[in-house]
Amino acid sequence: MIEGRGPGRAQASDLLARLRRPAAPAAGHEARPRTVDQVAAAIAERASRFLAGPVADVETDLFDAGMSSVDAVELVAVMARELDVAVSLDDVFADARPRRLAQRWAKAAGLPDRAAAAESPSATTLPVVAAGTDEDLDLILADLSQADRLPWSSRPEPVPPRRILLTGATGFLGSHLLLDLLRQGDAHVVCLVRAEDDRAAERRLGEALESFGQSWSSEVRRRVTVLAADLRQPRLGLTGERWEALARETDAIVNVAAAVDFLRGYPSLRQTNVRGPLELAELAMTGRPKPLHHVSSVAVFNEIGIARMGEDDPVAHIDRLVAGYDKSKWAAEAALRRAREHGLTATFLRPGAIGGHTRTGVYNPSDLSTGLIGAISRYRTVPAFKYMNLAPVDWVSRTAAAIVFDPQAWGHNYNLTGRAETLPELVKDMKLAGMNVRVANWRDWKDDLLARHEAEPVPALDSIVRIMRSPTALKLFEALMFGPAAAADRTEAFLARHGLPAPERYDAKAQLKTFERMAEDGVTRLPSREDPPYLEFDERMRGLVGPVGQEPDTRCRTAFTLSIASMYQVAQHRRVDVRGQVVCERVHPEPLTVTHGEIWVRPDEGVPLRHGNDHPLLRYRLVLVDRDGGRWWLEGWKTARARRDLWKQTRTLEITIGREGEPACYAGVVQVPGKSFLPDQIDGIRVDPRLSSQEQRLAKLSWLSWFFVQMGMGLAEPSLRAGAELLDLRRDAIDRDKDKMQRKFRKLIRQREQIR
Repeated sequence: MIEGRGPGRAQASDLLARLRRPAAPAAGHEARPRTVDQVAAAIAERASRFLAGPVADVETDLFDAGMSSVDAVELVAVMARELDVAVSLDDVFADARPRRLAQRWAKAAGLPDRAAAAESPSATTLPVVAAGTDEDLDLILADLSQADRLPWSSRPEPVPPRRILLTGATGFLGSHLLLDLLRQGDAHVVCLVRAEDDRAAERRLGEALESFGQSWSSEVRRRVTVLAADLRQPRLGLTGERWEALARETDAIVNVAAAVDFLRGYPSLRQTNVRGPLELAELAMTGRPKPLHHVSSVAVFNEIGIARMGEDDPVAHIDRLVAGYDKSKWAAEAALRRAREHGLTATFLRPGAIGGHTRTGVYNPSDLSTGLIGAISRYRTVPAFKYMNLAPVDWVSRTAAAIVFDPQAWGHNYNLTGRAETLPELVKDMKLAGMNVRVANWRDWKDDLLARHEAEPVPALDSIVRIMRSPTALKLFEALMFGPAAAADRTEAFLARHGLPAPERYDAKAQLKTFERMAEDGVTRLPSREDPPYLEFDERMRGLVGPVGQEPDTRCRTAFTLSIASMYQVAQHRRVDVRGQVVCERVHPEPLTVTHGEIWVRPDEGVPLRHGNDHPLLRYRLVLVDRDGGRWWLEGWKTARARRDLWKQTRTLEITIGREGEPACYAGVVQVPGKSFLPDQIDGIRVDPRLSSQEQRLAKLSWLSWFFVQMGMGLAEPSLRAGAELLDLRRDAIDRDKDKMQRKFRKLIRQREQIR
C-alpha cells in the first residue's frame, strides 16, 4: 500500500470527517468550470499541489505521479470546496486520471460526459470503452492482446545466470531478494530504479536497503549496477542503446516491482503491474533468450468460494475478482501465459502475505498482515478466519533466489506461502504470549476496529482502517478470510532437493523479533505489568539477618507472590515480577511492602559471581517501603556450587538490605521451607482464569518445563564447567552436556504431568 505524503497519516480520519460535511461555497468565487474538459483541467491543476514533480495533465494517473492515499482524501475535499465537483474517494482510487474523474462527475450530475480527445496521447493513455460495459474487463482484454505482439523466442540456455536484471529492489521483498541473489551465486545484478538519473537511482537504492536493515557496503556496490528506468514507459523508459545492451548482456530477469495498493482500481494499477511485465517479457525475448521470473501473488486466487489454491490449479475467474490489485496480478499472469506460447520461459513466484524477518525483525509497515497483527494485539480481538497464508520475508526471498539459479526450476509456478496459519493456532500463540484474545465474526471485528480507531486514533493503524472503510477492499478481505490454504507441492519438492528449509508456520517464535520492533514503533502492544497476570504462585521464606559483618541474630520472613505477564516475558527476558511483604524487626517493627520487585532467572547466563565458584540461579531486586514512608532496597542471590546439596541450593537465598541510596546495612540467609515448596510453587500455581482448562494446563506445563530446565542447567553448570576444564577442552563441551541435561528435565516434567 501507499505510504503517506503531505498531511501526516494521523490526519486521515480528520480529513474523512471533513468529507462527510457539505462544502460551503466560497463567497465571490470566480465562475466554476462546467464542461468535462474544463473540469478535468481544473482537477489536474489542483492535484499538482500534492505532487513533487511537474504539473499533472488530464491523462496522468495521479497515484503513479506520486499522490498518496492521504493526499487523495484532501484532493476530494479541495474539488468539492473549490470546484463544486463532488466525487467519492472510491472514484479517485478506481481511476485517478483527472479526465476520468471529470467524466464520472458529469455522468453523476446528468451532464454530457464526452470529452475532447487528448491532442497528444501519451503511452499511458487508456483506451475509451463503450458505455454500459465492464470497463475493467475491457481494459484487461486490451492489455492481454499486447502479449500477441511479442516476438517469438526459443528456450534459454539452461545455465545459472551470471548477470541478472532486477526490478523492485527498493521494496521490502526486492531489497531482501537483491542480497540473497548476491549470496546465492557470484552473479552481477543490474537494478532498475525509478529516478531522474542513474546517480539518483543509486542513492535511492542505498537508502531503501538501509531502511530495511540490508547492507549497502562497498562489496555490494561492486556487484550491483543501478540504472534509472520506469516500468510504466515503453521499453522501460531506456534509450535504444541501453535497451539493446541489456537484451544482449542479461542472462535472467527478475521482476519484483509492483504497485501494491488494495484501494486503487485496475486502471490506476495496470501500467505498472501489467504493462510493465509485458515490457520485461519483450526484453527477455529480444536477442538471446532469457528466463523471466515474475513475482506474482496468491491474490490471483482471491475469488470467494474458490476450493483450491495449488500451484497448477486454475486461478480465479477474472469477473469474480473485485479489487484492482487482484485483477492486475491476474492479468499479468494471463498475459505472461500467452507469452509462454510465443516461447517465453516465465516463472511465477506467488507469495501470500509477507511477514517480518525472523532474525532482524524488519517488517513492511504497508503490508496488510502488519495492520492486522497490530489491531489484534492492541484490541485483543481476532476476526474469524480459516487460513492465513503468511511467510517471513527471509524464507520467501531465499527460496526465490534459489529458483532463479536453478535452470530445472524455470518456467513453473511456485506458491511461496510457507505453511498456512489457522485460527486455533493464532489464538493459542496469542494466549501463550499472555494476550488472551476474543474471536469475533469478521464483520463485527471490522466495526469494532473502526469504532475504536474513531474514538482514539492510532496512526500506525491508519492503513488498515482506510482499507476497512472501502466496500471494494472489504470484499477482498472476505476472500482472504475464507479462502483455502495455499498448496505448495512443487515448492516443497524443490526445497527438499536443495536442502533448504521446508515451509514452516510463521508462529510466535518466528515473529518474536518482528513483534518487538512493531511494539517499539507503536504498531503492536506487548503484555505489560499492568495486564492481568498470566500465571502466578506464592513463595514463603524465613531465616536470620543481622548487621553486615556480624552473625545474623534476628528473624526475617518473606511472603511473596511471583507472577509473569506472558511466557514471552520469561523466554525473552528471563524475568519474574514480585509483590508482597518482608517482615524483619531489625529493619522496621512493621512489615515492609514491595513496591517494585523483579527476579532474574540465571542472570548473565550463569557466569560465576566475582570469578568464584558460585554460579547464580536467581537474582532478586526489590524496592521496599515501610509504614513510616522510609524506602529500602533488598538484593538476594540463589547460587549453585559443585558437589553441594542441590535441593537446598534451590531453596536458599542470601540477602542484603539497605536504605535507599545507601550501602547495605543488614545481611543474612532466608530459605523456603521444604514442606511449603511443593504446595506453593508447584501445586499452587494459578493461571489466568479466562483460559480454558486445557489452556491452563498447557500454560502451567510450559512454565514448569521452562523454569526447571533453567534450574537444571544452573545446578549442573558448576560440575559441567569443572569437568570441561579438567577433561574436555573443546569449546562446546559444556553446551553439549547442557543439551543432554535439558532433554532429561523435559522428560521428567512430561512424566510428572502425565501422572497427575
